[in-house]
Parts: sequence; structure tokens; C-alpha cells
Amino acid sequence: MGIRHGPLPPSGLLLDARNLGRRVAGRWLWRGLDLALAAGERLAVSGPSGSGKTLLLRALAGLDGLDEGEIELQGRGLRSWSMPRYRTQVAYLPQRPAMVEGTVEDNLQLPFGLAAHRSTPFPERSARRALGQLGRGESFLRQRTEGLSGGEAQLVAVLRVLLLEPSVLLLDEPTASLDEAATVALEDLVAAWLNGAPERAVIWTSHQQTQLERVANRRLTLAGHA
Repeated sequence: MGIRHGPLPPSGLLLDARNLGRRVAGRWLWRGLDLALAAGERLAVSGPSGSGKTLLLRALAGLDGLDEGEIELQGRGLRSWSMPRYRTQVAYLPQRPAMVEGTVEDNLQLPFGLAAHRSTPFPERSARRALGQLGRGESFLRQRTEGLSGGEAQLVAVLRVLLLEPSVLLLDEPTASLDEAATVALEDLVAAWLNGAPERAVIWTSHQQTQLERVANRRLTLAGHA
């Protein structure tokens, strides 16, 4: 089945964004934008450079403000959530993720020391199993992040956010620095995460149309405005 285009009123709604508008330098990037994401969905957000794909994902994650519109998660408006709690449920992964100085394992464990996740033990077994799926062995955990390539850092960042088990995953060009084999392995890992619980959903951006055909079942296209 190919990608469906346009809005689809879903059941089991997780994220509901209505009448969104964002203005940059006096012009509207998008206005009157509606986005509904149901449990189990795989949504692609596409559009030319400058159409505001990253800004949309950051707004959905509560990281950037909006000029117009409302966002609801699980039927509750954004303002009714504490941001730390909201971001445990809606996780945004930028194209160039930040790594702290230390080992890969240090970086995977880091979020579990934060207040929002402190009650959750680090899932070491799951982390090692997922690394194997990504073609990385035990020694990769001991590598220093300062020596990682851009693609390796992307793999670590994706795994780190998957281990936190959010409900909604926002992936902004997550395979931009990966070769073909690593790209397929990451796509498979995200698909396994999505299939691991019925209440999850994912939004992807990518400049590769063939990738969007593989990973998504519905597409939202941002045209941009002059």
C-alpha cells in the first residue's frame, strides 16, 4: 500500500494540532495547518527547504512557539501539561543530535538520571540488543563520543530516545549521515519500536522520497508561502 495524502480523521487519536500558523521574518510559513496523529500511524512530513518542516516538529514537541493554533496530546491541551512530562511522551530528535563528553554508554544512560526518568531503570539488555540490530557490538558502548562520526552519533541518539519509550516520536532527517545499510537497520529498529506497543506513533521528515515511501503510510506536504 502506498502513502495516503492529506488529512485522515483517525480513531485512537494521540496528537491533534489544529489551525497551526507560524510566521518567520514577516511571512507565513504555514497557516491553518491541521495535523492529526493516531496510535500506530507513520506520518511523513515533506516539503521543499524552507517550508518549515523542522519548525513544525519543534512546535509539536513544545520546543518552539506558534503564532496561531492549538496542540493537544491525548485530549489535553499543551498548556495543561508540565513540559518535562509532555516531553517524556513527545520526543523530538534533531538532525544533528547533541552528545555529551564520555562514552556511548554514558550518553545512553544520561536521560535516566534526569528527574522525568529517574524512576525508570536504564534498560541495559534492551540497549545491547538494539545495538546488535544496528550492527554494533559491545565495544561500541565503550567508544568515546568525541570520536564518533556524524552517522554513528545519529544511531546513538535514535537509540537513546527509543529507550525512553515515548508515545510520539518526531524524527527530523534521522538518517541524513548514514550509509544505505545503516539506514535500513535504523528504519527496522524504529519499526520494531512502533510495533512494540499499540499506543505509539512516529512522524518522519526526509529529503529522500523513496525513504518516505518505505517508512510512512500517510503524508503531510508543506508548500510554504511567499
